[in-house]
Amino acid sequence: MTKKTTDIVAYITLIGLIIALVAGDRENSKFHINQALVIWLAGIIFGIVAVIPYVGAIIAAIGSILCFVCWILGLVGAIQGTEKPVPLLGKIKLLK
Repeated sequence: MTKKTTDIVAYITLIGLIIALVAGDRENSKFHINQALVIWLAGIIFGIVAVIPYVGAIIAAIGSILCFVCWILGLVGAIQGTEKPVPLLGKIKLLK
């Protein structure tokens, strides 16, 4: 896959992220693969936080909206070919 295709596929479902990691242009697409991974992990964490009574549901709702907005911004950046970090989650680096 080309860099742009790998960037876009990384944001489309968790399976797309795994495909981007395994079969994509990993070296050139590392930025968008990392961004997508951080957004997915944040979504999972907010899902776990939702189990906490009362407060957890509120935090999870706000976090889910944040993850959705970051996902849209990341996908648009991948489509445009830019490497602009998403708000709040963009500074986290999981891949070296």
